[in-house]
Amino acid sequence: MSGMAESVVLGPGGGTTVQNPVGGPLTIKVRGEQTNGSMSVFESTVAPLEGPPLHTHAREDEVLYIIEGEFRFRLEENVSLAPARSIILVPSGTRHCFQNIGALPGCILVMFTPAGMEAFFERFASLPEDADFESGFRSIGREEGMDVVGPPLAVSHPL
Repeated sequence: MSGMAESVVLGPGGGTTVQNPVGGPLTIKVRGEQTNGSMSVFESTVAPLEGPPLHTHAREDEVLYIIEGEFRFRLEENVSLAPARSIILVPSGTRHCFQNIGALPGCILVMFTPAGMEAFFERFASLPEDADFESGFRSIGREEGMDVVGPPLAVSHPL
């Protein structure tokens, strides 16, 4: 890529909002085009008891910061609690997933480096309402460098 990264100041509610695969809105706060491809940043609202299937990213490192709510995370075989203000680092290739274990929607700030996961979330959000969530997540994810390697925490490690 050529060019320089842009400076960005984005207030509350700013960004592009799409439907989150784990229930609720997902707002793209910083896009790869703004960072010369070095990172993208999302604000993700996660419905109670929801979370993605166990998956890996081929190229992106992922950092998640819990803004509000209580979550649990699986990184490889380890499952840990992550209350508000926790930070989680997921290096590329690491099998991981999470679950909102609270009674209310939770909110996570998600950063990917390098950028590129915007395409997954935008494509997933454009699926028809009657589409199969699991197969859509798996097929779109594979095309965007994310492989589903197991079930969500709710299935693999029920509460």
